Amino acid sequence: MRFSFLKQKSHYLDKMTIKELVVAFFGYYAVQVYLVLAAVSLYVAFTYGTSLLAGLAAAAIAIALYPLSWYITHRWILHGQWLYKNPLTAPLWKRIHYDHHQDPHHLEVLFGALYTTLPAIGIVTIPAGYYLDGIGGAGAGFAAGVLWTCFYEFCHCIQHLNYKPKNAFLKHMKEQHMMHHFHDEDGNYGITSFFWDKLFGTYYLRKDRPVKSATVFNLGYTEEVAATYPWVANLSGGVDDRRPREKRESYKTGADETKAAE
Repeated sequence: MRFSFLKQKSHYLDKMTIKELVVAFFGYYAVQVYLVLAAVSLYVAFTYGTSLLAGLAAAAIAIALYPLSWYITHRWILHGQWLYKNPLTAPLWKRIHYDHHQDPHHLEVLFGALYTTLPAIGIVTIPAGYYLDGIGGAGAGFAAGVLWTCFYEFCHCIQHLNYKPKNAFLKHMKEQHMMHHFHDEDGNYGITSFFWDKLFGTYYLRKDRPVKSATVFNLGYTEEVAATYPWVANLSGGVDDRRPREKRESYKTGADETKAAE
């Protein structure tokens, strides 16, 4: 018997249908782990006799805190410069965000790595849930956190999918996120909500920034930066300034043969 999480292949969202996305999404090992952890956490909440009211309150707090925690992580950690400046954290930065901006539609690097997402979810949800109703409340809060992460990840996938939403809200959400990836990475950090962007002054429309960022695909990790902090470049086969679609052969083969041939 072969399990889906043992056999992964590359998927590119701009080439997929919604049906293909659903199959790939629920076949991805991280989503499967989230769902298993949610079931275990709900079992813990049930076992410890958490009341419906306390469970719902813990879930509500987890969901309410999620957009802010994502904004803080996205803006000051993932788009910060300190991770790639250290040889110990450079591989982490490459995996969880640099590769995603190198090719925003590549599904397998769109998902957060479990060793980064699960601790963050736990830090945000478990203390609040425990404060409300002990271990059972912590279980309910953590379950809400991982399920909401699945929702966020699916929304993130939808934003990169090759389709134009008819709903005005969804259309606006997709447009703002695509600007973050293809126009100017220094802003529009939200996924489903841009409230915190508006509050902190990082929300923008295309007309607000007519000039495209030169670092939208490399996040400022240039040849000059790599000369001083080479660890991401060493892991990536050099600094690649090509557009995402030009890099895909390298992703598929795991080598940099395409760049070397140019």
